[in-house]
Amino acid sequence: MLNVVALMGRLTAAPELRTTPNGLSVCRFSIAVDRNYAKAGTERQTDFINCVAWRQTAEFLCRYFVKGQLIAVDGSIQTGSYTDNNGIKRNTFEVIVNNVNFTGDRRDGGDNNRSSYSGNNSYSGNSGNSYNSAPRQDTAPAAAYSNGSADDFEDTPLEDGDLPF
Repeated sequence: MLNVVALMGRLTAAPELRTTPNGLSVCRFSIAVDRNYAKAGTERQTDFINCVAWRQTAEFLCRYFVKGQLIAVDGSIQTGSYTDNNGIKRNTFEVIVNNVNFTGDRRDGGDNNRSSYSGNNSYSGNSGNSYNSAPRQDTAPAAAYSNGSADDFEDTPLEDGDLPF
């Protein structure tokens, strides 16, 4: 069985860190995700997806993300139900977040002080990976291929006309 979700959208509110009575960090937030299609003559619709992040993932999310910022998350769907004050049974649907990723432009969230974090940085709180919060050190650009010549390559002998892979 498989229960995997990947979403990219904008945070609908600033994430707030809370703590359970047992001392676990938790962050509940919502992501606005545009649908891929729109009926002719209508505007594209948006879905608002409720998400929950726990422990280090929640702390990271609350520290580095702001309202309106483009975010990518992956996790799994969890459903539940409860009875409201009027005795009506309600169903719940939320994404339990495993990973959060920066996406888009560094200025996307409106906070230029976070410019040391680029779009390919991510944090995975549940897999044991550590997040390197040190500013990214840009390396020297790779040598351009346009400076090469045909002499830089060698022929690969083919046996029986077969490709080498």
